[in-house]
Amino acid sequence: MRRADREIVDKGAIRSILEEALVCRLGLSDDGMPYVVPMNFGLGEGCIYLHCANEGRKLDILRRNNRVCFETDILHEVSRHALCCGCSARFDSVIGFGRAVIVEDPDEKRVALDRLMEHYGAEGPFTYAEGSFAKTTIIRIDIESVTGKHHD
Repeated sequence: MRRADREIVDKGAIRSILEEALVCRLGLSDDGMPYVVPMNFGLGEGCIYLHCANEGRKLDILRRNNRVCFETDILHEVSRHALCCGCSARFDSVIGFGRAVIVEDPDEKRVALDRLMEHYGAEGPFTYAEGSFAKTTIIRIDIESVTGKHHD
């Protein structure tokens, strides 16, 4: 990171940002072309969980290349100034790298969906309609490295 004074290395602080952020942007490489998709997510231990339909471009890409990057952020405030380069923002962000795994185990799939529900403020216990459950794919991102950034 270019600005070491803004880097967050404390794992607890990084986890707090992930807990507060509402969108995870998943970065994939589609035969050398970047592809980024915003997704809902939930937190596991050393991983994040994403959900999607059972088919689509991101799954096609992940089956060919499971190396991913993800980004989340919390925008606290934007300061606008008359000078073009005088604008600034207060934010916290997290960027991570890892490998995507399509979750096949039904028990882990339920745990992942529970983490997603909890992330967005729902309280369990949760039940899932069997039809919806079968139509949902869970992607687990096993985090290999992660950094945070804070800007006041």
